[in-house]
Amino acid sequence: MKGLILCAGKGSRMYPFTFSYPKSLIPVANTPLLHSCIDKLVEQEVSEIGIVIQKSQESLIRSSLENVTRWSTNITFIYQKDPKGIADAILQAEHFIGQDSFILLLGDNLISISLSQLKKQIEEHGNHAALLLSEVDSPQDYGIAEVEDHRIVKLVEKPKAPKSNLAVLGAYGFTSSIFEAAKKIEPSARGEYEITDAIQWLIQQGYSVSYHQAEIANIDVGTLQRWLDANQKMLREMPVENDIHPSVTLKNCKIIAPVSIEAGCILEDSVVGPYVSIGADSTIKSCYVRDSILLSNVHIKQLTHAVVNTVVGIGSTLAGLEARRKGDEE
Repeated sequence: MKGLILCAGKGSRMYPFTFSYPKSLIPVANTPLLHSCIDKLVEQEVSEIGIVIQKSQESLIRSSLENVTRWSTNITFIYQKDPKGIADAILQAEHFIGQDSFILLLGDNLISISLSQLKKQIEEHGNHAALLLSEVDSPQDYGIAEVEDHRIVKLVEKPKAPKSNLAVLGAYGFTSSIFEAAKKIEPSARGEYEITDAIQWLIQQGYSVSYHQAEIANIDVGTLQRWLDANQKMLREMPVENDIHPSVTLKNCKIIAPVSIEAGCILEDSVVGPYVSIGADSTIKSCYVRDSILLSNVHIKQLTHAVVNTVVGIGSTLAGLEARRKGDEE
């Protein structure tokens, strides 16, 4: 079984953070989403992974992966020139997948449960597709599955009058039959080749399509608030109370768990936490920060207001009036 991760989307809802930075590399609890996806595949002993990207993203993504030593996997980059939907992205990987079965992950989704059931549904139970489903409160915002006798009988993308509240999440298992399905469908009203349409084609042709139902097991990190929500979730589930790199300097600070602080950071006279992640080489002086994400090389000092529910971009500086006055005097 192989793995396929889709990372070619533009992430326009996350601008300006993703304007020149792939959405799949945004960090959640200081771990890029793409790294989390690879971790989930490696847990299932998947040793060959294809990553679908735009050519312009390649150098940043390669750089992100080259220093990671915990994987012994073969990674192949696959190019999608124009993002035309998930089914189209799958077709770009047909040569890489060949006749193998595979697990498909969306690179902008944070998956928090094991993928073992998807793998089992394909390899042991003989299904041609297996989907991860979860009950949701707003089914009209999702692709929705209608099920009977442990089989999916119909998929509807964002129905106006949903007959089910079982949403399709961002993880799938497939055999190579999905390639035939993706070639048979037409573009949707929004001009994309929808994966739900391809799976519906399989159902109509008599292929078995199963599912595994779980609690909400993923977060589509597609907006700033969802990014913050995902960060909070992953910090809460860390195996340690706080993840603070040994090189971090703390002077007269109160740290409220859980937090994640990367290498080279300096924190002075501040209260940090709960639910804060701070990227490498950042400084915080005389501030209160909670429920926030600070990317790398961020510098904030002497703010009169708390930094709350905020994402601070790479290389940003935030300074209170007193700090700016001192800077002018110097």
